[in-house]
Amino acid sequence: KVENNQVSLYKYVFPTQLNPPTLSIIGLVQQVGALMPISEMQCRWATRVFKGVAKLPSQEAMLDDIRQKKDEMSKRYYSTLRHTMQGEYLPVMDEIAEQIGVKPNLSCLLLSDPRLALKVYTGPCTPYQYRLSGPGAWKGAKEAIDTQWDRITYPTKTRPVPEDSTNGIPKILKLMIVLVLIIAIIWKLL
Repeated sequence: KVENNQVSLYKYVFPTQLNPPTLSIIGLVQQVGALMPISEMQCRWATRVFKGVAKLPSQEAMLDDIRQKKDEMSKRYYSTLRHTMQGEYLPVMDEIAEQIGVKPNLSCLLLSDPRLALKVYTGPCTPYQYRLSGPGAWKGAKEAIDTQWDRITYPTKTRPVPEDSTNGIPKILKLMIVLVLIIAIIWKLL
């Protein structure tokens, strides 16, 4: 039920009054960040709940979580019809990832692969990091994280730029310096 543009969904996905859960709302979150990765994470969670592999907490616990989120939103955003389903990208992704069991454990990563742990911690935060372990793990996730900056910068390199053999000093600047020196020498001689 929608009242004043407010919808009570647990973690922005599940209606609290359905037991067992037979409905999930995907993508109904107005987040700061990309929607598609959040929607994918919501789908992963919903399928696990529908299969019975993951369980939702009690209705009371879900309602408490919804109240807490509404309190946080009221402190952060103006009370308008627009700010009713606000969410930050990383907290929303991490909350759902915890429900599925795919949130990266940085402590374990730090011990097993410190370089990967640093890349996961310092970002960018891409959906690959939620495929490192747990249900739906992907063998190519580590390589994708290692090469993500290459894929980000590659499209910006549309043409080769020739190497400058002047060691960083443009020719016009060299010409100006030579002219100033010549004028100074002539001035000194007069």
